Amino acid sequence: MKKIEGGVCAAKGFYAGGIHCGIRKNRDKNDLSAIYSEVPGSAAAVYTTNLVKGAPLTVTKSHISDGRAQAVICNSGNANTCNANGIEIAEKMSALLADELNIGAEDVIVASTGVIGQPLDIEPIASGIAELKNSLSKDGSEAAAMGIMTTDTYPKQTAVEFELGGKTCRIGGIAKGSGMIHPNMATMLVFITTDASISSEMLQKALSGDIQNTFNMISVDGDTSTNDMVCVIANGLAGNDTITEDGEDFSEFMKALNSVTMALCKMLAGDGEGATKLLECSVTGAGSLETAKKVAKSVICSSLLKAAMFGADANWGRVLCAIGYSGADVDVNKIDVSFASEKGSILVCQNGAGVDFSEEKAKEILLEKEIEIDVELNSGEFSSKAWGCDLTYDYVKINGDYRT
Repeated sequence: MKKIEGGVCAAKGFYAGGIHCGIRKNRDKNDLSAIYSEVPGSAAAVYTTNLVKGAPLTVTKSHISDGRAQAVICNSGNANTCNANGIEIAEKMSALLADELNIGAEDVIVASTGVIGQPLDIEPIASGIAELKNSLSKDGSEAAAMGIMTTDTYPKQTAVEFELGGKTCRIGGIAKGSGMIHPNMATMLVFITTDASISSEMLQKALSGDIQNTFNMISVDGDTSTNDMVCVIANGLAGNDTITEDGEDFSEFMKALNSVTMALCKMLAGDGEGATKLLECSVTGAGSLETAKKVAKSVICSSLLKAAMFGADANWGRVLCAIGYSGADVDVNKIDVSFASEKGSILVCQNGAGVDFSEEKAKEILLEKEIEIDVELNSGEFSSKAWGCDLTYDYVKINGDYRT
């Protein structure tokens, strides 16, 4: 397996593009994106568990109920949530793109992101749909990634190449997500494409299994969005034998999928609203996987710890505090905690108690852009990781006037 360029256009038969159609006031920012496959493919998705869901999720769930999809359309600047005509607008978006591509509207995945509760005018989308279709190209992944951004500071995309049964396959993805990131089923908006041949049932199994250890282990601010989903289209153009059951090929596909989702997870976590640092909590020595996950997620969600990381303060007591209220079955008298970065690693807690350490060295380590919080529970063989970011002044500034 190797990393390659191309994002969602890396796989055979996929094209993408993005334009500014007028939903957003800033003409320099794309606000409408599309992804298109030359042929229909297997489709799978996971959705936010927030009871308040954007209309596009309802429409998408209906459209891919047959396990098939051929295109994606997504707007930014307006979430199309809590709108009386939200379903109608989402269906119209699908139909507009379908007509341009000469495919069925039921084969279009539709998504929206942005402000909640604001009416979404279909006119800018209808006026820009021809331009959107013309923007589709093999080099269009970045433009599409830019069109789904809200408060993201850069477009997020990645792709890898791998082998299945002697055939070269590719899988790539784009993602957006900067705030309202605390999922419990799916997260942000993530669109993944692959030319591997796999049944929709196995594709759903792969995606549902993968997110438990990737997207579900991210937290930026503790808020679960109303519009978050992760979807995958597999068009089969790589020519491998179709994956229809567990086995070596399915395992290889899972590895490739995980390499894409893991890369996107780190990009999303590190680009949280106002963030200056990517935080990774690595938990080892847990008595069960559930315990490892609970501890990792609790630590990464701690606002106090996130603030300490912003200030490069080695306040390890906040790590233990977060573990203590996590609900995990741990022996607090066995816990070791270290902080690490490119500048080295430093032990700050052993057997649940503080140890002598250099505050100067600790600060040097915590001033880096990527920080590891290593928690050893010394109670078993299970491990887990979670990702997040520091909590800065800018997070409040961004969200204080996000709507206006």
